[in-house]
Amino acid sequence: MSEKSELCELLEQYKLYVEMADRVSSRRIQTNRFYISLLSGLLALLYVFAGRDTSSLLPIVTLAIGIIGLVLCGLWVVNLRSYRQLNRGKFQIIHEMEEHLPFPCYKKEWDILSKTGYLQLTRVENGIPVVMALPYLLLFLYSIMSLLHLF
Repeated sequence: MSEKSELCELLEQYKLYVEMADRVSSRRIQTNRFYISLLSGLLALLYVFAGRDTSSLLPIVTLAIGIIGLVLCGLWVVNLRSYRQLNRGKFQIIHEMEEHLPFPCYKKEWDILSKTGYLQLTRVENGIPVVMALPYLLLFLYSIMSLLHLF
């Protein structure tokens, strides 16, 4: 195989692999939307339930929703970590492929961003499940106190 043919083949693999990395990022965005919708829906469900005259069941329902919300936030963090690891691996391979291409665009981009104090989106993204967990933690604590008649 000629050098030009190998370069063309590598370029095709590179384009496919970059597209696959982009798909992982898209799935991560969809996962974030899923968890935000689900967690928001749980709070809306609690609001609807609390509006009814079910004061004896409210602490139990609040406890259940608090636990479910906290578990979902924990699962969300695990999902984000998994996507981050998957993307990290993909970009390591992309950087290796770029060593054999005329211009390493992703490597150059990261070199530039690292000099500007760029705040990686994944760091910001990791704070969202923590913020979303706060109301569920408060619900959990409130329901425990209510069931123990401390409130």
